[in-house]
Amino acid sequence: MIKMGTTAAATILMSIASTCESFSPSSPSFLASLSRTWHSGTDFVTRNGDRSSSLIPLGVTKKDGKNDFENGKYDDLINDFCIGTNDFWKELVISPVKNYVEIQPSGTAKSDILSKLKAAPEIPGISRPVWLTIIGSVPTGLGWYGYYKFSVEEELYQYELQNGEKVSGCGGYGTLFPFVYGIIIGFPLQFLHIPGGETLVNAAALWILLGQVNLYRRVNELCEEPEIKEALGLEEPPLYTWWALLPPPLDVVVGLRQVHHLSEAWRVKRGDEYDKDIIAEELFPFISSQRFTLKEFVRTPSRWFWFTK
Repeated sequence: MIKMGTTAAATILMSIASTCESFSPSSPSFLASLSRTWHSGTDFVTRNGDRSSSLIPLGVTKKDGKNDFENGKYDDLINDFCIGTNDFWKELVISPVKNYVEIQPSGTAKSDILSKLKAAPEIPGISRPVWLTIIGSVPTGLGWYGYYKFSVEEELYQYELQNGEKVSGCGGYGTLFPFVYGIIIGFPLQFLHIPGGETLVNAAALWILLGQVNLYRRVNELCEEPEIKEALGLEEPPLYTWWALLPPPLDVVVGLRQVHHLSEAWRVKRGDEYDKDIIAEELFPFISSQRFTLKEFVRTPSRWFWFTK
């Protein structure tokens, strides 16, 4: 059931993408098709211009050539919604948990593996490379990944607040706990055939999926900061946010790329020394490479594995 909404969205997206020459959201035909299919009567543009990382529905275009989103008309509304959502769900969490995951200054956690795995979120965020994420996630049946998800969302949220920016994500509490409570409450209701159970489960799945899309957008924005972009040698934002809607294994491809590039961005921001991620940079080079389209990925085996280079 959790995958139902994701699969449906992915099916629609793939049917749209099949009309494009390169499976790229920068394609005009892609944008036109996406606009007609998902939001009839509303145009879509790329956030950062050429070959953008995300798609944004436009409001009415003004005389200056900018739409409501570009003019920041809704920034306050989005900011208030995100802060309110995070605060609301934080109140539903018991104090010992809140105390444990309270945001900490950079360098609070020790650098050994175990300390990093159980560390509270920090500002700037902790660099969690792909190999570390796998070590934490696989033995725990992805249980630790839930903590990873909470931590990176909370770190980006607090980073925006600390810099005096408008918040554009719901933080760790507002992103993860609606999903957790939706599943905990919805599954028993669904099992007992009580009306609303299935709807609650699907709503929880949709919420976490949209949160993942938004996370990719925010990681792209972080990587566009001049200091980070130059240090990592990025030619453009590293992620296509809409890949989150694709079925496995393609959603895993972009997920691993998010883990790697966010880890590297925080490493630069914290001034940590470079430590090569063997998994991302040697064994599976697609994780650390420059951004690529689906077509480029399929046609370039050298990106796939260490033995296809």
